[in-house]
Amino acid sequence: MGWLADLVRGMADVVIGAHWSEAALAVLAAGVGPDGRRLPASGWMAVRRLGWGAVAPAGVVVSDRVRRIAEEEAARALRLACHRRAVVAALLATWPADPFARTAEEWSALRAALPEGCDNATIRNRTRQISGYVKVCGRLPADVCELEGPPAAARQVSLAAADRQQVVVDWVDDTIIRVWSQLPVCAAPASYRDWVWHAFDVALPATVPAGVTVCSPTLRPGVGRVRVDLSWRTPHTRPPVDGHTRGLGADWGVKTLLTATVADLDRDGCVVVDGRPLRFDATGVSAKLVRLRRHREHLKTKADHLALLRDGRPTHPDPALTGKLARLEAEHAAVCARIRHLNKAVAWSAARWLVDHATGHGATVIYVEDLATLEAGGRSRSLNRRISGAVRGTVFTAIAHLAAKADIAVVTVPARGTSSGCPRCGGPVKHVTAPDRRAAGCRWATCSCGLSLDRDHAAAQRIAARGLTNQTKTRRDRNGNAAIRTATDTPVRRRTRRPTPAATSRPVRDRRKTAPTRKQTRPATVKTSCLLPLRRQVPAPTVPSARSAGKCPAGRTPQETNPSGPGRQVPHTVPTTTPRNPHRVRGALLGRGFHRHVYATPITHPGGGTDGMPGSLRIT
Repeated sequence: MGWLADLVRGMADVVIGAHWSEAALAVLAAGVGPDGRRLPASGWMAVRRLGWGAVAPAGVVVSDRVRRIAEEEAARALRLACHRRAVVAALLATWPADPFARTAEEWSALRAALPEGCDNATIRNRTRQISGYVKVCGRLPADVCELEGPPAAARQVSLAAADRQQVVVDWVDDTIIRVWSQLPVCAAPASYRDWVWHAFDVALPATVPAGVTVCSPTLRPGVGRVRVDLSWRTPHTRPPVDGHTRGLGADWGVKTLLTATVADLDRDGCVVVDGRPLRFDATGVSAKLVRLRRHREHLKTKADHLALLRDGRPTHPDPALTGKLARLEAEHAAVCARIRHLNKAVAWSAARWLVDHATGHGATVIYVEDLATLEAGGRSRSLNRRISGAVRGTVFTAIAHLAAKADIAVVTVPARGTSSGCPRCGGPVKHVTAPDRRAAGCRWATCSCGLSLDRDHAAAQRIAARGLTNQTKTRRDRNGNAAIRTATDTPVRRRTRRPTPAATSRPVRDRRKTAPTRKQTRPATVKTSCLLPLRRQVPAPTVPSARSAGKCPAGRTPQETNPSGPGRQVPHTVPTTTPRNPHRVRGALLGRGFHRHVYATPITHPGGGTDGMPGSLRIT
């Protein structure tokens, strides 16, 4: 498998390097072939129509299907470069005097030139990249090909570009599939005899339902293992984007990852909320990520310093220095993988939690803030990194995927003004540290109308109101994502609480005194116990024996250093090896999350009960 991945990557790199130019990217971005026909959606077919086919290395024999796979990898990399080309061209065309302090007119001109769906993080990153080029070269780059080098193809095998002459997928049973594929038996196959069919079984997880159509997988060889990216298809109808009467509004918070609320649209067009916040708090995991990032930066600094020392040696490199550098690079890669895995776990757990709440409350739509207009600015670097969109992009993708399986629509609404406006009156709010502390902060929101609410909870109510009252403005883009571009705010009304039937029908106990008080026997308040004698009952020996080292002085009975029993009491003067109050993971025991430092509102079932099991936030 590794030999096939190396062959595919080598041929794809040749195609990318041969057509890494402004003219070639412009032809690919136009979407029209030399014959005037529209380029197909399949990457390898588009590359072949343009005449950019992959060629096997000299002396190596590969089939046409392997060349397809290499052309598909090259087409994906070049099409991604076309998007970067459009962003860089828009930035260069509207480059201001101070790129980090654009005026309103400069922002308007830039937004008009940018491609659709470009977020602020991409603008900021590309602006920094161009500014770095200007500092080094003293001028603006001509295009993206001058700004950066050709991208490298991934070391993977996309079998979706091949047919049954290269890959066959069969069902063994309901939980196992068998993949047949032609693989080389050497690094440089010289004939077709060096290609042999191999079979391997893949166990399907419980999240894959029975009877689905399994697609050709993507194989990614690693160290001692091969990872299989297996996609499957099932018939699905897109849920409607309008006509909803109950929705779930979710806000991206600073302290909490997600804060949601349930809102209803009544017959008069008013938005009514119940006032109960739903929170997914991952503060502990965020702190862990901050420590991992700090450790990663420390390892990267040490590795860069050792690399400079190695490259600056006039003689042959020192084996000890080379070995230390290899260990640092391996540890750096392990820390990066840990960060990626933890981010992915948090994102999918939060998405599963939000979709389960929407299903439990009977909501048919989920409204979230538009990530393209969400940017953290004016804060410290640490805070900007905490509230960055690195994890939120994965969360939004996971929400859309899980909600589609539950027939729930996901719509994005504009993020501007969700936290600065009052959900009741629409006026400006003041952010304070706490309800009883009027100092400026970012946790609590107060308004002149009497509103005193958590900031993220108030923003979630405002998001839900924007979505429910502007359903007619919802549009889908070419990728199928639903969004509301412009929205008007509507006041939110609090639902009146009704007394529960149990509280109203419960009989009131008659506490009037109609008879003499019965005689009650009270237990003794002081319990007598056998006190320890102050002196030993047996006197100390006057003459030491041969076995003893000396006299045993009289005194109190010595305390047992290691008492046994469930109710043992150890004085503070006696050291112990185990702590008195061991750490107990309350969050995981109560089912608040997959991680012991994640706290989330329990899932509400349609029957009214809550799920307190540890698997309530299970990633599926």
